[in-house]
Amino acid sequence: MRHKVAGSNFNRTTNQRKALLRGLVSSLFEHQRIETTLSKAKAIKGIAERLVTFGKRGDLHSKRMVMSYIPNRAVVTKLFSDIAPRFVDRNGGYLRIIQTRQRVNDRAPMAIIEFVDYQDIKAKTPAKTSEKEADKK
Repeated sequence: MRHKVAGSNFNRTTNQRKALLRGLVSSLFEHQRIETTLSKAKAIKGIAERLVTFGKRGDLHSKRMVMSYIPNRAVVTKLFSDIAPRFVDRNGGYLRIIQTRQRVNDRAPMAIIEFVDYQDIKAKTPAKTSEKEADKK
């Protein structure tokens, strides 16, 4: 019986599960949008939103708390300098999960997890790429 058992273990040991979730959260902060299974997206949503809240605080203790979960210094710097300042006026709800399709080989439900202002960031990005293309020409 699974009475009062919260969360999913993804058929992994504790250390493997922690590594999986850390990697997914790190990739989310690095790319701002990732596609994964629906259950994994639901599992990392709470973790990622908690880390963004730490990023909004911005003090030394918050940086150390985030570094204890994400050991990649470049990703942590991006969280504190780029991602967290965008959500200063927002009280939670930084991420959205969009169900997309079923994976071909095992029919697992797939989902995209992204920041709620991802479309605004995506709209600004092509201008930068066109400048790079102009420099190449």
